Amino acid sequence: MKINEAKDIISKVLPKNRKEHSFRVAEVALRLAKQYKLNEEEVELAALLHDYAKDHGDEELKQWILNSSLPKNLLFYSSQIWHGPVGALILKQKYGIKNNNVLSAIYSHTTAKENMSPTDQIIFISDYIEPKRNIPGVDRVREIANEDLNLATYQILKNMIEYLMSEGNTIYPSTFYAYNNYAKLIRNKDGGHGFL
Repeated sequence: MKINEAKDIISKVLPKNRKEHSFRVAEVALRLAKQYKLNEEEVELAALLHDYAKDHGDEELKQWILNSSLPKNLLFYSSQIWHGPVGALILKQKYGIKNNNVLSAIYSHTTAKENMSPTDQIIFISDYIEPKRNIPGVDRVREIANEDLNLATYQILKNMIEYLMSEGNTIYPSTFYAYNNYAKLIRNKDGGHGFL
């Protein structure tokens, strides 16, 4: 799929505010892709399409999960995480997207996972730091993203988990696995000197 096709698709399925968010995420992701020397077209495509299924209703998302090979345990957690895995599946089936880097980044942008690829990380980070985001601590993550993808990923996961716990919300297991993975990477890089 070409970039212009992706823009057309999201213009048809997303409301104005979500489409504009996707364009901002794509701008940030493209900048980071250039900085970290990644495939710019792949990154931009994943960024534009990351919220493809965000405005599908919960019942439709649930049916996709029930009637596919997606993990059924998704249904035990907030419906806010469903659009990543479902979106990747629909884009693969309906639009024939076969690029695993693109699909993986879309799939994991809501839950994260262990050992994310740099493309996965850039979509995950860009969604969090796009210019209109006003999350506590986001300015620090914006700074870190320019220096270290692993550290930025770790910081977002830490912020997410702390927020979800403070609200008494359940947390999808792969988010914890991702946190542990990146906490260990950062600790090892720091030589275990308490950088965290």
